[in-house]
Amino acid sequence: MPLTHNIYTLGTALATRIVAPQNMSQEVHLHNMTKSSNQYIYLGGAAVTITNSIHIDPGESLALTLGPGDDLWAVSDPNGLEVGVLVVKQD
Repeated sequence: MPLTHNIYTLGTALATRIVAPQNMSQEVHLHNMTKSSNQYIYLGGAAVTITNSIHIDPGESLALTLGPGDDLWAVSDPNGLEVGVLVVKQD
C-alpha cells in the first residue's frame, strides 16, 4: 500500500484540492495543524466553503475513506491555516 503525506496551506476564498482522485479506495488521515482556538479547516468537494461543510477543530484529526474517483478539497478560517494529510492508497 503506497503511503503519501503532505502539508497544505489553505485560504478562505479558494478551495485547495488536498487529495487527488485515484482508481482505488484511499484511507485519508487529516490533521488541523493549528493549536489556536476558533481556527478551523473545512472539508468537502470542489465547492467547499466555510458555510457549507464540516470542519476539523484546532489540533484535531479526522480519518476518512474515499472511494475510487473521489477527491477532497479544503478551505480554512482564518486564511493561511495548515492541514496535514496522510493518504494510504489501497492496492
